[in-house]
Amino acid sequence: MAWLTVLQFLFILFIVIYLTINMAHLIKLEPVKGPLKKSPCVSVLVPARNEERGIEACLTSLLQQDYPDFEVVVVDDGSTDSTWEIIERLASRYENLIPLKAPPLPEGWYGKPHALHHGVQHAKGELLVFTDADPVFKTFALTSAVFTLETRQVDLLSLMPTSIFGSFWERVVQPIVFAFIVAKTRLQKVNSTEHKDAIGFGAFIMIRRAVYEKIGGHESLRQAILEDIGLAKLAKKEGARCLVAEAKQLFSIRMYYSLEEIWLGWQKNIFLALGRSIWRTLFNVSGLLAFLVTPYLFVGYHLMMASHWMLTFLSFAGLALVWLTGMGLCEELGLRRSTQFLFFLGGLMTAAIIINSMVFILWTGSSEWRGRTYARPLK
Repeated sequence: MAWLTVLQFLFILFIVIYLTINMAHLIKLEPVKGPLKKSPCVSVLVPARNEERGIEACLTSLLQQDYPDFEVVVVDDGSTDSTWEIIERLASRYENLIPLKAPPLPEGWYGKPHALHHGVQHAKGELLVFTDADPVFKTFALTSAVFTLETRQVDLLSLMPTSIFGSFWERVVQPIVFAFIVAKTRLQKVNSTEHKDAIGFGAFIMIRRAVYEKIGGHESLRQAILEDIGLAKLAKKEGARCLVAEAKQLFSIRMYYSLEEIWLGWQKNIFLALGRSIWRTLFNVSGLLAFLVTPYLFVGYHLMMASHWMLTFLSFAGLALVWLTGMGLCEELGLRRSTQFLFFLGGLMTAAIIINSMVFILWTGSSEWRGRTYARPLK
């Protein structure tokens, strides 16, 4: 047990150092207000399938941007709720809202790539923005994004929003999932032209239309569940300059509202994000549990067994490092610092979600979302 305690502490120390170095490479955008020297036409594309809960706030925030030349193209993807009625009502008020209904889903296509592909055919922008139907944007979001794209001379810009947490399980699980994703993203490499690593976040991807067309657009991603990551990878493979940045001051999002939504939402794609690799999945789940859960077990064991003071000290030191990391995450996400004492539960639940995603996709050979089943999802 002595050697395990030492190894546990060294593992925690390594993870803390890695996370600190990785986060040091996170670029954080500041708001920019116009006018800009250059304001190319921007088309914002929003796919919507049964999004009545948040689509009005999303579209309204987009339509109230202070950017001088933009349009919002929203594509209803076979909604069965009041999504289309909300879109039509807003379209009667805003001239630059283009409402579209996606044609029936063709064989060989997944829903979101097909909706975005259809929307692009009706978009006129030199710059294309792909977003979801639930983020809410500040009025200066587009101006800030275009300014960043042009001044940093990049071809694809993907932004991370601030997260809104409502329910207990959102505060406990979502921060761990987000931290897991960022930890798996080597920020220095994804923002470097010298490395092939690439990632895109579906909440906001801005890409030059010339680059989008060069890589074949969403037609090249017709069967991609993770079409956001796929778009970034295709662009970077073709030599495009890509930038991933935090944009908490530009827009916000509340992804899921309950444990069931969190479970089903991540079930569809988190195993795919791990490359459909069983060993990689088990390795990452083990690391997650080793960092967030086992430190409590080591402390409890050494206290009950009245172990040597050095081993007890090491176990407490490891747990303290985990707590400090959790407090930093809470600060970053706008949560109370005390929430980090529940992150061990979030770690257990996140591990369960990842394993469930693996078992579901391998067992059924499919992925499910928004009432659709997609057979043989590869990515």
